[in-house]
Amino acid sequence: MLFRSFAAFAAFGLAFIQPVLAHTPYLSPSTYAPRAGQTVALDASFAEVFFVPETAFDDSQFSVTGPDGRTAALPAQVMKARTVAEYTLPAGTGTYRLSTGQRLGALFRTWEINGKRESSRDSAVKIPAGAKVISDFQSRTLAETYVTAGNPDRAALAPHNQGIELVPVTHPNDLYVGEAFEFIAQYDGAPLANQKIEITEAVWSSDRTPQVVTVTTDAKGHGRFPLTSAGTWIALTRHRTAAPAGAAVAEYSNSYTLSFRVLNP
Repeated sequence: MLFRSFAAFAAFGLAFIQPVLAHTPYLSPSTYAPRAGQTVALDASFAEVFFVPETAFDDSQFSVTGPDGRTAALPAQVMKARTVAEYTLPAGTGTYRLSTGQRLGALFRTWEINGKRESSRDSAVKIPAGAKVISDFQSRTLAETYVTAGNPDRAALAPHNQGIELVPVTHPNDLYVGEAFEFIAQYDGAPLANQKIEITEAVWSSDRTPQVVTVTTDAKGHGRFPLTSAGTWIALTRHRTAAPAGAAVAEYSNSYTLSFRVLNP
């Protein structure tokens, strides 16, 4: 069990709560511990229960980052409820980062004018001058996971430093009950202080209520999730930012998810 000795440096708040019903993206591999040469199947979807697919994750470029730190495009097939991809590992050992790539999604634009509230998701429709803006943002989503053949290594764990992400400190393929998963929440390479991360147990069934734990990062963006139960989990964090000049909206609602597995020691 490598990469298992880390100082406890993150301030956090924990609370077991009922999950919020919202369509959240995820990327789920068929195995977190493939053999060299094995083909890993990937499911990507938006769902209220993990991993019960409801709406396909589309309009993005999937990718894989290998143990050498290089990133390559990964072809994917979009279906109605899910997007699927396959990746055949080359010979050798190491960790691979699998990503949906960023997806710009629905527009959420609502305003009031002359005492009447109006909404539109059409980017061609402009909010009238003088209107009171209720919301004016677009979703921007990214889902990732890691798999490791043989011994874990860390080249694929390096941050993109673009958009929102959870950068692992503890290796995500080396997590055991009784320890902790530590990470850094950041946006465009800058740490996110007091950032909430909702970590949900994957139950693969809509008739069971999963455990949900909320972790809050410290002033340096560090978060710490104590590992009390074996199983598969998915971490979600959201962050609102100003949209770039020329965008169809004033803000982006950024969301990032990371799926990972916890084992008994």
